[in-house]
Order: sequence, then C-alpha cells, then structure tokens
Amino acid sequence: MEKIVLLTGASSGIGFDSAQRLAQAGYKVYGAARRVEKMEPLKAYGIIPVYMDVTDEESMQKVVSQIIQTEGRIDILVNNAGFGFFGALENVTMEDARRQMEVNVFGLARLTQLILPHMRAQGSGRIINVASIAGKMVLYFGGWYHVSKFALEAYSDALRMEMKPFGIDVVIIEPGAIKTDWGTIAADHLRDSSIGTPYEKEALREAETFRFAYTIKLLSKPSIIGKTILRAARSRCPKARYRIGFGSHSIIFLHRILPAKWWDALMRLGGKLKIAK
Repeated sequence: MEKIVLLTGASSGIGFDSAQRLAQAGYKVYGAARRVEKMEPLKAYGIIPVYMDVTDEESMQKVVSQIIQTEGRIDILVNNAGFGFFGALENVTMEDARRQMEVNVFGLARLTQLILPHMRAQGSGRIINVASIAGKMVLYFGGWYHVSKFALEAYSDALRMEMKPFGIDVVIIEPGAIKTDWGTIAADHLRDSSIGTPYEKEALREAETFRFAYTIKLLSKPSIIGKTILRAARSRCPKARYRIGFGSHSIIFLHRILPAKWWDALMRLGGKLKIAK
C-alpha cells in the first residue's frame, strides 16, 4: 500500500530535500508550507503542495481533513517547520518569544493532535520530529530558540511512551550545523533585537560570526538530513533519535565533559574568533 506522508516546512532547505527523497522512494507526499509558490518545483516529483501555517488552527484542520478525505489515512507526519529567533532574553519581546514557541512547539503539538486519532484508528503511524542538537546545549544569545528545542525533546520523549501501545512510532532527528538559510535568519533576528541595547556590541559580533559560519564548506548539506528522514521513515524498527550533521556529536561531547563555566566562556569567545574557510 502506498504510504501517505504529510511534511511541514517543505518550501526550502531540509523540508524541500526530504520531500523529494520521500517521493522518489515511493511515498505519496503532501508538502506543507506558507509559501506555496516555493513548492512548485516539487510537483515534478508528484508531491502535492498545500498551504499550512502551523500557528493557524484553521489551515491545519483543513489540510488534515483534505488528506483524510482524499487518501483515507496519514501514515507518516514529518514535523519539520521551525525557525530560530536569536537575541538577549532581556531584549526579545514576549510576543516574539511566544511566536518562537508557537511555531517550534505548540503548532507542532497541535498538528500532531489532529493526526493522532487517525493513526490510532488505523493501528499504525510514525511521527518524525525534526529537532536539533540545540535541544542539548545553548549557544550565546540563543535563549528562546534553545528553550523551544529543549521543549521539543521532552515532548517527543513523552509522546513516544504514550504512543507505543497504539503502534505509533515517534522519532527525533537531531541535526548539527546544516547549510541552509537558518543561520542568516537567526543572525538578522539577533541584530534587529540588539541594536540600541546594552548587548549591541557583543550581539552584533556574534551575528557576524553566525553569518560567516554558515558560509564555510564544513557545514553539512540538507541532503544528509533528508536521507536520515527517509531512513527513519523506511525502518521497520526506527531508533528513538538520529543525530547527524556537522558537529552533531563533537559539540554534544564537549558540552557533556566541559564544566559549565568553561562552556559558557567558549560560547562567548566564539564571536571574537575568526574561522578559516
């Protein structure tokens, strides 16, 4: 039976690549995003682009209903939509902090709620949550982004235990540094939230480091995560976690062995160092 996939954040980066790979592997993919026009090229692979904003209840309900009415089932949900809002905790407005949590945690959780009854009724399903190593450690000025990723780790662990009796698997993908627009967007947020504040000097330096870091050749391509998502979708017995990508193991190892004060100093030092391409 052809398996039905709903994948969020399909308009660029990891989501775009993953949608292609899943479709080429024989899955019927519904690619969801706000920027539907960016998904036009995906139609060539048989992917069905749908508009969805994970902070909008109506759009989520509409997509889930559309797929169930057309296909009768949803076999795999890939929760990939998300973004990083960087800035000093004192500077980031509560509105922006709530939006960070709404997109990265609450929107994801609500979409999952809408789909779980259908998976439970069919006696099978798989939830693949694209988290990050950012859910294991904290970068300088990354406060609210890391809060959201730490929360996603806990949410996924809890959901995995709850879904086990119903034959539904829950998988967490933990990318390291991936060459996408994420770094540039996070740097822009950090700059915009810091200008004219006591954190401006340090924050602008860190933002420039971010922009530079996301141009180096060492960063992993989105395809490495797309391949991992496909592997997690195909596996008869998937792992609870797949940690993959540049720095995904070494950074967590350093975080684990270094005293907190050393880690903090290393993170603050990052903005003052020049990295050779």
